[in-house]
Amino acid sequence: MGFKMPAAAINVADAHIKALAPALSDWCALIFDYAEPAWREYRSAEWYVAKLREEGFSVEEGSGGMPTAFCARWRNGDGPTVGFYAEYDAVPGNCQAARPERAPRDGLGFMAAGHTDPHSALGMGSLAGLLATKAAMEALDIRGTLQMTGEPAEKVRGSKPIHAAKGYYDGLDAMLSFHPFYMLPLCNTVRWDTHCGAAYSFVYRFLCEVPQSWGATDGAPIPQSHSDIRAPGANDALMQMYQNARALRDSMLPHRGGWSVSEAILSTGQATADNLPALMADLQYMIRVPDLEMAEQITAQLDRLAEHAAQMTGCRVEKHWVSKSRPGLANHALASAVWQGLQEVGAPVWDDEALALAKQVQEACGMEASAAPLIPECTQLIAPQEAETILRRDLPPSQANSTSDDYTDMTWHCPTARFYIARPALRGGPYPPWAMNALGGMPALIDPTVICAGRVLARAALRVLTSEDLRRSTRSEFERRRVEQGAIPPLADYPAPVDLPWPEYVETRRGRDWHIPSKGQP
Repeated sequence: MGFKMPAAAINVADAHIKALAPALSDWCALIFDYAEPAWREYRSAEWYVAKLREEGFSVEEGSGGMPTAFCARWRNGDGPTVGFYAEYDAVPGNCQAARPERAPRDGLGFMAAGHTDPHSALGMGSLAGLLATKAAMEALDIRGTLQMTGEPAEKVRGSKPIHAAKGYYDGLDAMLSFHPFYMLPLCNTVRWDTHCGAAYSFVYRFLCEVPQSWGATDGAPIPQSHSDIRAPGANDALMQMYQNARALRDSMLPHRGGWSVSEAILSTGQATADNLPALMADLQYMIRVPDLEMAEQITAQLDRLAEHAAQMTGCRVEKHWVSKSRPGLANHALASAVWQGLQEVGAPVWDDEALALAKQVQEACGMEASAAPLIPECTQLIAPQEAETILRRDLPPSQANSTSDDYTDMTWHCPTARFYIARPALRGGPYPPWAMNALGGMPALIDPTVICAGRVLARAALRVLTSEDLRRSTRSEFERRRVEQGAIPPLADYPAPVDLPWPEYVETRRGRDWHIPSKGQP
């Protein structure tokens, strides 16, 4: 079923994005260059807050107790409320300049953070759609409220469970969730039934607080002799945990469906003296599973291992939650409205300049340049139902959710549609990671994704704002699915984990640098 809206609204929105295109390109490049990692997106969040205030939005900074989050609202009288959001966190160890060659951004080494998805385009596409919708509402006096949340730390599924628990998505008539993507079948399409699954993430902090209790044989008052026994310390606890969890991973859940357990060692800084036990070591886990029961089962097994690892090494262990997020709910009515807009706009279009840059990246990777360097999926639409059929080919019939993203927490508070616009991806390969990262930063290659996403978002938002029938359908389906799935309440019963030693940029006498000094990096 198609939902109509005033043609004038579409025209205003499209014209606004066209006029804004040069600025959107500059802004996207700026956020790409900031490339700040999870929970440390200071410049990126500050930029969005300033821009939204400049555009007439009231902005709450630090929303949900998260310093790099925000919630912005603009209202034109009484009416429906539509939600947008920006992500802007980057990934450590992926520093790449927006150039068709492997090179770090100026003044940094390769170990600094860089945009991989890229969230720089995600946030800017959402901002484009937001501002275009606002322009149409002002021009035609369309009543309603627009909300944009700034969502830090998506890579660790950080902010959305916390925003959800604190009510930031309650009462929205629709949440529009856009992500750049390139892999079949989730390219230029809308998710239908199979939404992303649940995820738990936490950090085990091993603390060696009483090394003197381990015992000594040399009679020294402080057991730290170069030759005598000493407490194993926190590093040994971490290694025991790391190795045992990996060894037992195959025994944690049945071998069916898609699930994963990943870990990362957070740098906490150890003594340079070799004869002193490490006092603290942090090990982060991310559990991605279809449902919460599976998440609880793995978590319980990891908790037992952590306690044993601590006991064996003279330590104690703390557990710091990073994320508890729920599996997602579908909403066919809203998905259909977004798909209608995507069909009207079409897939992104890359010009000759963009294709020439893509060929240069191929050549820089030692590949022969293709006549058509981008994969065909980039410029094709795929119907949601067809994408659903392909997605389910490798999934058991009983598995309702698959893969991972924290937009799922929004789906329990308001009707939500998740859609994907193609980001540029090269034919052939395999390519090194820097190639995809570079494609996501070069304006000629990433701007078409941003513009296409903005136009689709504006159409979907304006349909929600102007069609009571659409709002009635999406709300009815939302309420029904919540009941059918057991109305899982918010799970984030922990504060934002901003005080953990997350990687970040630092200011030193050497200037601004990554927390691992750039000099001497590969």
